[in-house]
Amino acid sequence: MPQLRVSVVEYLNTAPLVWGMLKGRERGRFELEFTLPSKCADDLRQHKVDVGIIPAIEYQRMENVEIVPGISIASKNEVKSVLLFSNVPIGEARSVAMDTSSRSSIALTTILLRKFYRRDFQAIPVDPNLEMMLQRADAALLIGDPALTASASKPTPFIYDLASEWKKFTRLPFVFALWVGRRDARLAEFGADFTASRDEGLAHVNEIAAEHAPRLGLSVEDVRIYLTENIDYTLDDENLKGLQLFYKLARELGLIQNEKELRFAVTGAKGARG
Repeated sequence: MPQLRVSVVEYLNTAPLVWGMLKGRERGRFELEFTLPSKCADDLRQHKVDVGIIPAIEYQRMENVEIVPGISIASKNEVKSVLLFSNVPIGEARSVAMDTSSRSSIALTTILLRKFYRRDFQAIPVDPNLEMMLQRADAALLIGDPALTASASKPTPFIYDLASEWKKFTRLPFVFALWVGRRDARLAEFGADFTASRDEGLAHVNEIAAEHAPRLGLSVEDVRIYLTENIDYTLDDENLKGLQLFYKLARELGLIQNEKELRFAVTGAKGARG
């Protein structure tokens, strides 16, 4: 039986999810490819991989896919790695440079500004270079490891944590990414492996923090806190409510065409309405 081809985001926050696949009991069972969030989605759409950790918004833009249940990359409060760096208060931003490696965060930024701050703005898609982004716009959306490290130097007068902003207005967590695979990939057979890999990773979070902290220029404790307190790796009822509201608002603003059923890769299970 050929190995399942798995596309993984090359950011710190995915490290616990794939620890078991790289170093634990699931090692050797999957063919792993590391890339950007947007490319994870594109590779899955183009059948270059069987499953990927993709931006949550992209699930609604794909056909014939299903979600690995119980797992996500989410934040219950402050996320620290999805940030809006701004030279003006968020409610005054007339233009935002959008990190092209992101898709869920672009949709989140749009919802926050247009729905909650009642602000029309120009979105400018650019590569994630903060200095260049701020030369072109009032504010810049940066995600992942670059955002995590850039915030330490406080490069702009205003820095907004977008998970915190979402929580402020909705009282719900925000789900940034999901394991999503093609329906013909027998994903239900591997669900326990994805869960076990995550659980092994969280059990070795101190080791992960020690490995990644020097690369990011952060302390081991800061990385540990980020992985255990800022990121939530479940897809519990509260996270699902946040995800469903995100899809509802995205549809209202025309960011997705409709809200399709959440189909989970569980043998004999029915999907939940999204």
